[in-house]
Amino acid sequence: MNDLSKARATWLEVGEEAEAQRIDNYLLRILKGVPKSHVYRVLRSGEVRVNSGRIKPEYRLKAGDRIRVPPIRIAEKKEPVARSLGLPVVHEDDALIVIDKPSGVAVHGGSGVSFGVIESLRAERPQAKLLELAHRLDRDTSGLLIVAKKRSALVELHRMLREGEVEKIYVALAKGAPARREFEIRESLHKYVTSQGERRVAVREDGKSAATRVKVLKAGESFCLLELRLLTGRTHQIRVHLAHAGHPVLGDDKYGDFPLNRQLKVKRLMLHAASLSFKHPLTGAALAFKAAIPPEMKSVIQDKLP
Repeated sequence: MNDLSKARATWLEVGEEAEAQRIDNYLLRILKGVPKSHVYRVLRSGEVRVNSGRIKPEYRLKAGDRIRVPPIRIAEKKEPVARSLGLPVVHEDDALIVIDKPSGVAVHGGSGVSFGVIESLRAERPQAKLLELAHRLDRDTSGLLIVAKKRSALVELHRMLREGEVEKIYVALAKGAPARREFEIRESLHKYVTSQGERRVAVREDGKSAATRVKVLKAGESFCLLELRLLTGRTHQIRVHLAHAGHPVLGDDKYGDFPLNRQLKVKRLMLHAASLSFKHPLTGAALAFKAAIPPEMKSVIQDKLP
């Protein structure tokens, strides 16, 4: 066992990066390896104090707060060491970073992945007070991803994403050719776990409402290049909506046409987050970014849609 606090309480001062974060989430972040149940036990027992007073787990921190953390013993655990992935930075300022994520790179560690985008950035920038994902991209989807550098920016970006104030445009190479040049798919989506423990999404009436706007950019007899605008932000939304509409994304190993994928020998998911536009979360300035279609995806598009 490793006694991190040497049998003494630790005092921490809250910086700007943790402004407005709940005390329970703050402790879960800094006390890695401590069971969630134990964190809540010391909170509810009053062993954790803020400015010498008892607080509830939902208390939101303020810059300058002083937190008393009691001695907590945790099992020593070797964590995989994250390394720099040299990710392309499209934009960076004091509040956020926009990354052009390659296909095959997870946004964070877990589910068999030692580390991803966020761990890589933290390894590159050990001096950074805060680096948190504002949203997510599937591991096999390439393209634009926003990372917040300030808590205030993260909170505002989450609000903007919830309220549809961030325009996200994707391109996908899919099976078949839609009859209409432009249309919307509005099908409710339900998340579930398979018998093998894998998370999946399916169209279901009692699911959460979801809407995807589709525009056909190019179409051949067997394949089409689509522009997709997310009007909601559900897990695997584009992939499930297109599969349900009869136009699965090529290379999709969860919802795709598996025999066709084997026949074509497609090596990646043909889905790319190509464009982002939104107002800066702190200054309100208009921001717009584009990420070119990666060469390995572009070559397949040119081959299937000459």
